[in-house]
Amino acid sequence: MEKQRAKNNRTLTLEPEETAGLRNKVLDHKSLSEGLSIENRLLLGDTLSLLPYLPDEFADLIIIDPPYNLSKNFNGLHFNARSSDSYEAYLQSWFPAVCKKLKKDGSLYICGDWKCTAALQRAVEKELTVMNRITWQREKGRGAKANWKNGMEDIWFAVKNPDDYYFNLDAVKVRRKVLAPYKEDGIPKDWEEGEQGKFRLTCPSNFWDDISIPFWSMPENTDHPTQKSEKLYAKLILASSEEGDMVFDPFMGSGSACVTAKKLGRRFCGIEVNEEYCLWAQKRLEMAEKNAVIQGYEDGIFWERNARH
Repeated sequence: MEKQRAKNNRTLTLEPEETAGLRNKVLDHKSLSEGLSIENRLLLGDTLSLLPYLPDEFADLIIIDPPYNLSKNFNGLHFNARSSDSYEAYLQSWFPAVCKKLKKDGSLYICGDWKCTAALQRAVEKELTVMNRITWQREKGRGAKANWKNGMEDIWFAVKNPDDYYFNLDAVKVRRKVLAPYKEDGIPKDWEEGEQGKFRLTCPSNFWDDISIPFWSMPENTDHPTQKSEKLYAKLILASSEEGDMVFDPFMGSGSACVTAKKLGRRFCGIEVNEEYCLWAQKRLEMAEKNAVIQGYEDGIFWERNARH
């Protein structure tokens, strides 16, 4: 039964007449075998089978949001929870091959939750140097009767060469409200006042509490069950790539990493096995041609959640 959406629901949908046109813009095994360029393109197919078509060391930044060790229905494609050893074997089946696509001075981020984060760390450490673990507050989710509600997720940050990688701290500073402003000789110290109140720019830590999960009133929202927000990925892209760099997402889902890369002036390439998700991503890329807004990020500033938008 088709979902009945509220009048103001902005969740992305596909009209039947759009499907063929969007599908023609997506590459697959056949088009890749013909040597078509992967730059700024979405690839439809299984990651492991498509990776051989991609050149080694082509990506400046890789962002990965793989299936977590949970039973989840991805639009008819089921991923089943498994033992820790089996999940680590699953990671080993594709992660080393993905790392071969990263440049020698490149960076990689991989997402996970509490249940699979240890396995992710071990998998990453076999191939790269771990630089940090980001924990971000996922405020959306169900409670639990006999356990703590899961309100956090992790992102492991790793590089190929810890002595040679790009990181732009100034690009990802957070604008925070000042609750107790301090003045020195009558002059504001480390803060400024604007229309929205008193704020200061702060260096980002590895705990992020300013991320909103996409929901029905946001134009970036889709029906993907584990969609990451553009604001979340904007932090990774701005910190670890320059304009014109190549961002690669081998588990693209509904396209947040590629769409955000496009909005921020990066090149991109994404792989997705589910055709409908891939077409959602292609439509989002076309929407980004007319609207490059990233909710919660404006004029080079990341705003606190609910501070302005």
